[in-house]
Amino acid sequence: MPDQKNNSWGEGELRELLCLMMIGSCIWILGTQLGFFTVLIDATRTHQLQDLLMLTLCMSLGVVVAAIRKSFKLRKAMQDRDGAEAHAEAVARHDAMTGLANRRLFRETLEARIRVATGLPRVAVMLIDLDRFKPVNDVHGHAAGDAVLCVIADRLRALAPPQSLVARLGGDEFALLLDDGSDPEVLARLAQGVIAALSQPIAWTQSRLEIGATIGIATATEESRTAEALLHAADVAMYQGKRDGRGTYRFFHLDMGQALKARARLEGELRIGIEKGEIEPFYQPVVSLPGRDLIGFEVLARWNHPRLGILTPADFIGLAEETGLIADLTWSLMRRACRDARLWPAHLQLAINISPLQLRDPHLPEHILGILTETGFAPERLEIEITETALVNDLEAARTALKSLQSFGVRIALDDFGTGYSSLYHLRELQFDKLKIDRSYVESMRLSSERAKLVDAIIALGSSLGLLTTAEGIESGTSVDWLAGQGCTYGQGYLFGRPMNKATTDGLLTQWSDDEGRIVIAPSLSETSELAERELVALAPPPALRQAAA
Repeated sequence: MPDQKNNSWGEGELRELLCLMMIGSCIWILGTQLGFFTVLIDATRTHQLQDLLMLTLCMSLGVVVAAIRKSFKLRKAMQDRDGAEAHAEAVARHDAMTGLANRRLFRETLEARIRVATGLPRVAVMLIDLDRFKPVNDVHGHAAGDAVLCVIADRLRALAPPQSLVARLGGDEFALLLDDGSDPEVLARLAQGVIAALSQPIAWTQSRLEIGATIGIATATEESRTAEALLHAADVAMYQGKRDGRGTYRFFHLDMGQALKARARLEGELRIGIEKGEIEPFYQPVVSLPGRDLIGFEVLARWNHPRLGILTPADFIGLAEETGLIADLTWSLMRRACRDARLWPAHLQLAINISPLQLRDPHLPEHILGILTETGFAPERLEIEITETALVNDLEAARTALKSLQSFGVRIALDDFGTGYSSLYHLRELQFDKLKIDRSYVESMRLSSERAKLVDAIIALGSSLGLLTTAEGIESGTSVDWLAGQGCTYGQGYLFGRPMNKATTDGLLTQWSDDEGRIVIAPSLSETSELAERELVALAPPPALRQAAA
């Protein structure tokens, strides 16, 4: 194809040359016929020149015109090419939407300033990540998101000191390159100003969009004096700010790097641990009120880490969600729990929590029903718990997945009720089977009558909607008396037992069973708080297990 194109151009130029030569010939003929060249011809005959020479001169004029025209075309083509190259170079180094420098130009500029510095470079890098930007796209659309990014770019330009460089590195991540990073107080004031400016509402149609920013700051040191090292250090500091609550700034220090390495190591170990089955199901009893008959267990994850010992969910569930491992972890845990409970008394239920991220998976019901089929565990014995956060993230996805599961007999519970943003609309539309009252409400009942009224209101709400209620975090017999009196259906907490592994659970199921086949794990409801405390100690697993579950 390239050869054909080049040949085509050559043929076109040849035709153009011949045309111009023919025009020259026509001029000569016309001049001869009309007498324009009479004097010139006479002069040439005097010098014994022929008419052919005159014809040649006229045709040569066409060649000269063709050459001049070709020269102008080549010059224009070169100018166009240089302009296109300059434009392409500018596009390659700038963000098309905001006009800011892009990651490539930012990195090249940073490398150049480090290279020309004598001694330790004084440059500083601020990495700026927007908070609450994703909901803007999800709720208002990508047009609103693009408008927000352009406004943020304008605000950063206005705040940037002279000789600094503002860049959009990608997505909702921006960066600021400063020539002088020697004064931490100056950098801190600038970071505070950036956070305050970016937190100002942005008008969009009839709405006011509110976002924020978290900033990581890195200055050149002996350990980080390259562009790559500085960007990495600022990124680590920024993520530390995210973990500390967002809307703040953090300077990088070496401890952060160590923490990041430890986190990366733990992430790798978590992947291996899931594959090897190191994440084990532990079981915490759930009892009916007021009779205290055992009706099932909540499945809680424990990581039997070969290096760190037993780890609780607080140590690894967040990491699993951030790294996309939560689905594999949940399915492995559910599969083991269903196998463990398959041979337990048929009336005992299992409750297991599903991450909000998993509700976005359209194949969620298929995964759960596949595990039930594989293990032979009845769907009616399984209860799926979701948090209120999941409803806010994607109500329609939650509705589709949960109704599909309920059609097969799986029960659905709203976990940690009262700590999120669910509404009566959510409760009505999703048709939950159970509300679980968050432990913070139950534990605070003893502090004031006002807090007890909140628990009473939740129980009454559940009753009015035809929902069962479970109170979490019960640690005293007096709490049991009060909750049962208010109509709470089930109870769960250390009073009835801590999370236990399968071996301990199997042994206690036999111990708790009475002659009539009932599984009752507590005496009558008339014990005092002191007796409840003794009961808690008696029912707790051995010391080694208590330490693991803590």
